[in-house]
Amino acid sequence: MTSSTVVREARRALGLVGVFLPVPTTSAPPVDLQRDAVRRLERAGYRAAWTNETVGGKDALVQLAVLMAATERMVFGTGIANIWARSPQTAHGASALLAQAYPGRFVLGLGVGYPQQAASVGREFGSPVATMRDYLDRMGAPTQLPAPDVAYPRIIGANGPKMLALAGEITDGALPAMQPPDFTAQARQVLGPDKLLVVFMHATTEQGGASAIMATVREHLAAGADHVLLGQPIGTDFAVGVDHLEQLAPALAELP
Repeated sequence: MTSSTVVREARRALGLVGVFLPVPTTSAPPVDLQRDAVRRLERAGYRAAWTNETVGGKDALVQLAVLMAATERMVFGTGIANIWARSPQTAHGASALLAQAYPGRFVLGLGVGYPQQAASVGREFGSPVATMRDYLDRMGAPTQLPAPDVAYPRIIGANGPKMLALAGEITDGALPAMQPPDFTAQARQVLGPDKLLVVFMHATTEQGGASAIMATVREHLAAGADHVLLGQPIGTDFAVGVDHLEQLAPALAELP
């Protein structure tokens, strides 16, 4: 499957708006609460949900395997899977297995993270762009047991011009976070028309009501985003955040 086909199918599967599952900082929400949350969000009309990852404490790919099994058709993505949490070959093998088990329902978002995360696993952080390039290059390295031969979208977290350029060069797209629509327009220009552009934005009472939030979503879409993630600040209570996202869902009807 060509990269253009992967991107085209991902755009169709993701839809215009997805949710970023709330990220509490005190303890992980019980798995039954997570299952219930994604079922509610799917029934509310969201077609995609995304989750975070640091290093240690949880494995985002295992988390998504559990949540995919709990839903019928929802697409799930990592925003982001931290490159220090697993080897490149393991990341590819796990992602390919998820893509095989749940066709068209998985997007791998990768991020280089922070120097302290590299240090926590005894690695040197180095140049972020060079480190990410090396990781992506090594994802396809031979392994004792080959990964399933299944294509899936790979995008990288990119809030700067160099990482955006790398995304456009060797991945299927990019995921900038907490940037204004003007940045989205710049990102689309760097990536070109044939790459997947996923944008994360906060959707809180500070951003106004549902109509104001959807107005910002429309600005990102007009600037070239394919898919906009609605999220909450880090530390938001999981149940409270899910309630808020569910309440926003009827406003999706305002979008084209």
